[in-house]
Amino acid sequence: MTTNIHIDTEDEHSGILRVATYNIHKGVQGLGPTRRLEIHNLGHAVEQLDADIVCLQEVRKMNRREAQYFNRWPEVSQAEYLSPEGYEAVYRTNAVTRDGEHGNALLTRWPVVGHGHEDISDHRFEQRGLLHVEIDFQGKRVHAIVVHLGLIHESRMRQVAKIQRFIEREVPADAPLVIAGDFNDWGFQIKRMLAGFGLFEYDDGPRSFTYPARLPIAQLDHVYVRGLQPTSLYVPNGRIWWRMSDHLPLIAEFRL
Repeated sequence: MTTNIHIDTEDEHSGILRVATYNIHKGVQGLGPTRRLEIHNLGHAVEQLDADIVCLQEVRKMNRREAQYFNRWPEVSQAEYLSPEGYEAVYRTNAVTRDGEHGNALLTRWPVVGHGHEDISDHRFEQRGLLHVEIDFQGKRVHAIVVHLGLIHESRMRQVAKIQRFIEREVPADAPLVIAGDFNDWGFQIKRMLAGFGLFEYDDGPRSFTYPARLPIAQLDHVYVRGLQPTSLYVPNGRIWWRMSDHLPLIAEFRL
């Protein structure tokens, strides 16, 4: 695990973009009658990440069954609830279920210029999508894409190809680009594919394992960039984190 780099002064922070990605497991941990609501703890955790951009997966817009089961279920969407004061939340639905909807979200302390969504589902058993948000970071337009890829290897390969076509169509070739999320990839094939598109992640250290949260043995969550210089990567750990989700958050810093 690499060492977290803290930026303490305004001058040092200039040009440094801090990005976090976190699969929040729909704000609930456990199964059946023993499951517990973690969305309130996640609200404090997201604020502690102190990131310019927070990319979230498995975010519920609403769920009627869970809202009836838990007394303290938030009255607003999870993206709105988790957004720290002063941040803007962007959410788009990937999956519609019998009881509600869930998808990806992006929270940012910088102004949102525009946003969009594209369905990248590969088969009828998994509803998947990408969230695209354009941000004004210190006067520079930065494009961010939040993804949650499928569980089947061949599906992920086709989804990456769809993401590439989306980037070629929607993101200027000279624009800084961030792609973050849960890639569900236990190997290196997606990493190699993205490198072929000019997208890289911080590599000056051991892999930062994020899954499963209690005893992480794999890095399923990644932050890849183009037009930015990776400077650090960090995974917070400890009981407070592995209680809230089956993934740990991943925090990356980049220099413009």
